[in-house]
Amino acid sequence: MNDEAMRALAARFFDAIERGDIATVGEIYAPDAVIWHNTDQLAGTREENLAVLTAFIGRIDERRYEDRRVDVFPGGFVQQHVLTGRRRDGQRLRLHACLVCTVANGRITRLDEYFDSVAVAPWRVAC
Repeated sequence: MNDEAMRALAARFFDAIERGDIATVGEIYAPDAVIWHNTDQLAGTREENLAVLTAFIGRIDERRYEDRRVDVFPGGFVQQHVLTGRRRDGQRLRLHACLVCTVANGRITRLDEYFDSVAVAPWRVAC
């Protein structure tokens, strides 16, 4: 993929999460995609991540990936952003994060997500 196509894939992926469009996220992931987080250092599957995203969308309104900074490299992209949202109890949230995505055949095959575990705790509160 050229740089423009890689940037378009990144935008499509994060825009889909903002809209709560899990079907599109699922289409962008390769069937055997691996999703890893620095906070637990465990690798999850596409299906596990889609379930997490579904729960996230159910708890957090007004999801936005702000200050998106995308850098393309051969075979993937890195995006830094500030994820913002509002919990059902009205609390506004912000999380600085960095994701490194490996891409093959126009689909994300691996996503490594880096964020501060302390900063993510308020996002996990059930409301």
